[in-house]
Amino acid sequence: MRYSEDHKAKTHQRIIDEASRLFRRDGVGATGLQPLMKTLGLTHGGFYAHFKSKDELVETALSQAAQQLEETTREVFAGPTPLPSFIARYLSTAHRANPGAGCPLPTMSAELGQRGQPSPITDKVIRDRLQMIESCLQGEHADEQSVLMLSAMVGALLLSRSASDPELAERLLHTTRHLLLEQAETLPKD
Repeated sequence: MRYSEDHKAKTHQRIIDEASRLFRRDGVGATGLQPLMKTLGLTHGGFYAHFKSKDELVETALSQAAQQLEETTREVFAGPTPLPSFIARYLSTAHRANPGAGCPLPTMSAELGQRGQPSPITDKVIRDRLQMIESCLQGEHADEQSVLMLSAMVGALLLSRSASDPELAERLLHTTRHLLLEQAETLPKD
């Protein structure tokens, strides 16, 4: 039975959507192609009608994750208190509990770096976030402060997700959020 081009495009997008979610939630290495395709009700062999390799899917899924979050992040940074809102949202219990819909940096960049497969998409996400944070800070050391803030947020989220003790997980988020918000208030503004 032949399917329409529309059906193939929709299936292609379903694979990307599910891979983006699973890669962020479980990691690239833990997400096998066969289970991914089975989740979608598709065969493992059908994967290759859409992608040349898992690496191609990883890049496509990472790109989609970045695009999905870009709109939300831009809305936060367009608000009246952009940096405090971004910090509070990023270091929230809800973000920790839902990695499949959250920032791809904690899960995917750590794994891709460890595997020796850094991604230019990760570079773009990092640069975009640094630029957004820096634009809120101003001052002589805004570029350095933005690196520190983003690194602390990603690290705290990653550590919080890995802690089995709920109190420790919350402490990591709360303490980092509190100190970054305090720092954001004391930094010079133009």
